[in-house]
Amino acid sequence: MEEFVESLTEEEGSLLQPFMTNLDRSVFGLRNLPEVVKGALFSRYSRSDRSLRRILLDEFIKAPEAHFTDIIGGGYDNNTDQLIAIQQAEAFYDRVLIGYGDDSVAELGGAHIACEGISNIASIALEDSRLGISPLEKSTRYVPFNQKIKGRYRYYREPSIIASRYAECYESTLDRLFDTYTALIDPLLTWVQTCTPRAPDTSERAYKNATKAKTLDLLRGLLPMATLTNVGLFGNGRAFEYLLVKFAASPHEEVRVLGLAMQQELDQIIPSFVKRAKTERGAQYARYLQINRERTERLAQKLLGQSLPGAKSACESTLTGSLCGRFRPASFAQTQSSTPLIQLVEYDQDAEVKVVAAILYPHIDLSLAEIKEYVTNLSATERVEIINTYVGERESRFHRPGRAFEEIYYTFDILADIGAYRDLHRHRILTQEHQHYSVRHGYVVPVELESAKLQAQMREALEYAAQTTELISSHLPDAAQYVVPFAYRVRWRIKLNLREVYHFVELRSSRQGHPSYRAIAQEMYRLLWEVHPTLVANMHYVDLNDYALQRLAAEQRLDIKLNT
Repeated sequence: MEEFVESLTEEEGSLLQPFMTNLDRSVFGLRNLPEVVKGALFSRYSRSDRSLRRILLDEFIKAPEAHFTDIIGGGYDNNTDQLIAIQQAEAFYDRVLIGYGDDSVAELGGAHIACEGISNIASIALEDSRLGISPLEKSTRYVPFNQKIKGRYRYYREPSIIASRYAECYESTLDRLFDTYTALIDPLLTWVQTCTPRAPDTSERAYKNATKAKTLDLLRGLLPMATLTNVGLFGNGRAFEYLLVKFAASPHEEVRVLGLAMQQELDQIIPSFVKRAKTERGAQYARYLQINRERTERLAQKLLGQSLPGAKSACESTLTGSLCGRFRPASFAQTQSSTPLIQLVEYDQDAEVKVVAAILYPHIDLSLAEIKEYVTNLSATERVEIINTYVGERESRFHRPGRAFEEIYYTFDILADIGAYRDLHRHRILTQEHQHYSVRHGYVVPVELESAKLQAQMREALEYAAQTTELISSHLPDAAQYVVPFAYRVRWRIKLNLREVYHFVELRSSRQGHPSYRAIAQEMYRLLWEVHPTLVANMHYVDLNDYALQRLAAEQRLDIKLNT
């Protein structure tokens, strides 16, 4: 391939060297360039027969309006902002981008953004983007969430609540949740270690981390949605632009403010790619999303005859002017079974035929309809042979079947604790939507808390939170969701194809997973086995066992790496 690499003069090589990983090979990387420059450069690349190096030289470095020459005179040892005067050159890059009018151009530039001290309402909103955004959140498994800043626990003080008569009630309830969480850490850790003593072949480090993770896993149900966390994310310009528009349409003030803060920072990194989010076009889109959401909610409530999430309960309606702790809505706070409720709502009756036809399609010069007709007449044994040949010998769960398994979809309706939803929500290649965070489906107390005789404190804190949630939701239904602890159940739907089922179920049933979502993955597998045993027969890495210390095996593997 190198024979087609364009030759450069010594001067040209000198100009390009700071921005290229090499000057003489056909595969190279870009460096020391702002994201907006990279995106603009590739947009020109797609409409030109010239090399990328030549375009960078002629239209960027040597173009007077790009202001490269001023920077070159100052040397190359400065940081990115000094290498290229972004503010001066922005108009030039905008003209290059606008000349193409293709939204996909904005996918060529990306940015890393850190969002610190945001609630779980906001973190879930960030992580709801399926494509183009890659988030990573602070773990509730490895990090205790009981730190105080200036004597106050780290949770979001929701402005509309703090400005209302519920402010004191809100803070006392969340303080109680965090006090209980803090008080139970040491006794529960002692109980976990007593029940699972360290084996001679287990290092102190691995054992300490595994038992700590187990303890924090069991207590995370006490954390409210207002709990502050940190999220780091990388995304391309197009995905960020849509994310900012969605945030502008959010019913939560925190999310709207977060969107504005992100816009301000992205304007310094990839300004041209997120500019439309703050234009009238972006504002119109945000209003469109907001109005449609509100109208659809009202219509759904009207048709189904249900009260809105914040409508007054019978309890609340008789307690005009009540303050926190004056009533106990037992119908909402009672503990439910710890087993998640999962329904396989929809699946394809002709799944096997469709998958086998899709397997054969790339290898035969026939129409898809003709191949389906052929497959319909095959015996069950012949179909199994085709499926098994296609899947092959899977030596690990990372060996996932090919795209033929994307031909069919499954829809599940799940009722489980919010903690499990938070974990499973992060999957990308599927559709998930949740209902209102509330206390109306009851909560889950891990059986280990019962065995350790620590359940009473947890229940008291959770039920107190239920009272506060119902009280506030009568007037501030959206804001009241910040009070809801992770232990309470939420209902959500998942729609995914068979290929993603393999990834989802095998990953989330693995030993190191949290028990809450492991139970969901295991039950999904059982339901699928009942309807499509042939299609899930190659799902060899589903772990249906239970473990005392889920993280121990992973920590032991880490020991081996640390000692090599």
